[in-house]
Amino acid sequence: MQSMTIGLSHSPLIGLNDPDESVLAEVDAAVAKARELATAFDPDLVVLFAPDHYNGFFYKNMPPFCLAREAHSVGDFGSTAGPLKVDAELADVVAQRVLDADIDLAVSARMTVDHGAAQPLEVLFGGLDAVTTLPLFINSVATPLGPMRRVRLLGEAVGRALADSDKRVLFIASGGLSHDPPVPVLAGAPPKVADALIEGIAPTPEQRKRGEDRVVQSGREYADGTSPRLPLNADWDNRVIDVCASGDLTGFDTWTVADIGAQGGGSGHEIRAWVAAFAAQATQGAYTVEHRFYRAIPEWVAGFGVAVATPN
Repeated sequence: MQSMTIGLSHSPLIGLNDPDESVLAEVDAAVAKARELATAFDPDLVVLFAPDHYNGFFYKNMPPFCLAREAHSVGDFGSTAGPLKVDAELADVVAQRVLDADIDLAVSARMTVDHGAAQPLEVLFGGLDAVTTLPLFINSVATPLGPMRRVRLLGEAVGRALADSDKRVLFIASGGLSHDPPVPVLAGAPPKVADALIEGIAPTPEQRKRGEDRVVQSGREYADGTSPRLPLNADWDNRVIDVCASGDLTGFDTWTVADIGAQGGGSGHEIRAWVAAFAAQATQGAYTVEHRFYRAIPEWVAGFGVAVATPN
């Protein structure tokens, strides 16, 4: 296997509540460089580690990790709706090997993904079906959340599962870094909200619009300094990228659930995707992060990072 890894933040507010043109230009240049490297690598397969925001996974059955045999994007926040190009037979092989490595990995015969999975495929490849993809959901929002060591071990198991492949494999981490958007929580939720979080009741178009409007308003409050939510944490975000760049992902093993929430916000656990992807890369030997970008962007309620790792 030849491999490369890209860590890429996402935000539902891209295009809906943008920062000024100078910041957009910085982001566009950083993402364009990642796209250029991905295009030059020309992957046969993308393994996409991504969270979900209560669009595909709900409390009625919330696995910590789940690999898709088939996947469809719901098209939230203006992302593309439709099917991803998934290799079901390869997914079966990878799932079995990961299970054989003592990692409890669920399998979905028909996974629903949202902007967290759709955005990186759109940004890097221009669409959902441009490259064969294995979407791997990592729960990053719904408590209880497991220890970071298990996330690292998942990534390592996936990397080893593909080690004998003749494919060019691009591991993508979508999510993070620090951000604390208004995501609903089950504890103390009103009955209708609790039912939706448990049963996965699809919102009406009006309900989805109201929810998206709340997120847009949150971005405006972050930008004008009136948000009551946890601020973005650039120091913490850069520590995340530093550990990923080090090649020693055991550095995350002591990061606790409580501390990640306190430092990175309620959705800061999306760094789990980064840990898994870079752990998968590390199984193939030493690597170097040859492209790195970071900018705290309050308008997007995101510590926005890009990191591209290639083998030494």
